[in-house]
Amino acid sequence: MSKKTTAYKSIRTPIDDFLKKYSGKKPVRLHMPGHKGKGVINRYDITEVDGADSLYYARGIIKESEEIASEIFASNTFYSTEGSSHCIRAMVRLICEYAYYKGETPLIFAVRNAHRSFISALALTGCDVKWLYGEKTGNYLSCKITAETFETLFSSAETLPTAVYLTSPDYLGVTADIEGISRVCKKYGVLLAVDNAHGAYLKFLTPSAHPIDLGADMCSDSAHKTLNSLTGSAYLHISKSAPEILVEKAKSALALFGSTSPSYLILQSLDKLNLILGNGYKEELFKFCTKLRSLKASLKIFGYELIGDEELKITVKCKEYGYRGREINEILKSENFIPDFYDDDYVVMMFTPEITESKLKKLLKVFKSIPQKEPIIDLYPNFSSLKKAMSVAEAYKKPTERISVENANGRILAEDEISCPPAVPLIVAGEIIDEKIISAMKYYNIAEIKVVSEGQV
Repeated sequence: MSKKTTAYKSIRTPIDDFLKKYSGKKPVRLHMPGHKGKGVINRYDITEVDGADSLYYARGIIKESEEIASEIFASNTFYSTEGSSHCIRAMVRLICEYAYYKGETPLIFAVRNAHRSFISALALTGCDVKWLYGEKTGNYLSCKITAETFETLFSSAETLPTAVYLTSPDYLGVTADIEGISRVCKKYGVLLAVDNAHGAYLKFLTPSAHPIDLGADMCSDSAHKTLNSLTGSAYLHISKSAPEILVEKAKSALALFGSTSPSYLILQSLDKLNLILGNGYKEELFKFCTKLRSLKASLKIFGYELIGDEELKITVKCKEYGYRGREINEILKSENFIPDFYDDDYVVMMFTPEITESKLKKLLKVFKSIPQKEPIIDLYPNFSSLKKAMSVAEAYKKPTERISVENANGRILAEDEISCPPAVPLIVAGEIIDEKIISAMKYYNIAEIKVVSEGQV
């Protein structure tokens, strides 16, 4: 990697500058919010006063800041203060807009390990979906599909989809062949949309591994997950080579699902993040990734099995080392290390350059202190595709009842109730529950579910 510091012209922070100037005048705030600027943090928490611009109708400082972010990401970039979930819903809406523009019925071929926000987008838009399961990994959080699979699907499809939707990196840190899949999509005139919530930093690797640079038409990034900004900060990126209607309709799609009171604290953090990303972040990331690769290599030498190829994530398969993920999590917690997620099978840890080298060394020491035991032979359930009784949108409209998973065989799921993380549903609304999925739900300690009421099919 080149040691030359990345330089972008005219890195400014117009939102941050405005908030500081406004607060410095100590105005009598006859506007929202109710705290009136009292408190160290609250002084920068404002509403759309004169000069503050408006997120979904940006003409001033927000527009200027988004243009700077667009230059950094080499795309058409739009801010969200409501996370990637907001951007994912907007992407689905834009896919629908594109289909309507072409006189077609919207259809998405989606890889199954999608976040629940994609499911809610289907419910809200009524867009139809064909689920793709890919390689039989058994675990619902990872679903690897090759470019060759898409070539086969498209060449034999009676109706091509409007778009392909995939999650990369997925929650376990597995990345898709976006470049290869993009080539196939472009060959058949199909859009490619990517949930890149866990990969905002990929733009700053050398070479870039960001979905837009690999050929995606649009993607969502959670800036707060892997970059230095507040929770809720996110980007909707649209490629400069994507159909123009996607850019034209982007703000209206975001406005459709977004709050009319976006957080200026989150906007401020996105604005200030431009300055960080444009001044040496690539070099800092490169150095940290080198250290993290060393940690991963040491864990493997010591006997731990890791999965995934994402640079800033370590996912440990715990049973192979003789423990359940919950047990490893308790050991880490006792040493004040708090993973992002754990279940019986995995412990998932997310890293950024904010984690010091001394902390990495201490973490390795903790893992080395755990004695290896005989592997636990207790595999997660291997389940496959489920029969669809109705669309997601139809299922969400039906009267529901809550029943025990034990009594759910043959019933239709009405809506998912899953925690975040990982917020990836085992079964999607509108699908028929069978014995395999019941076994899977029991494995993941799901005792009750909402189903479509009797007589409502």
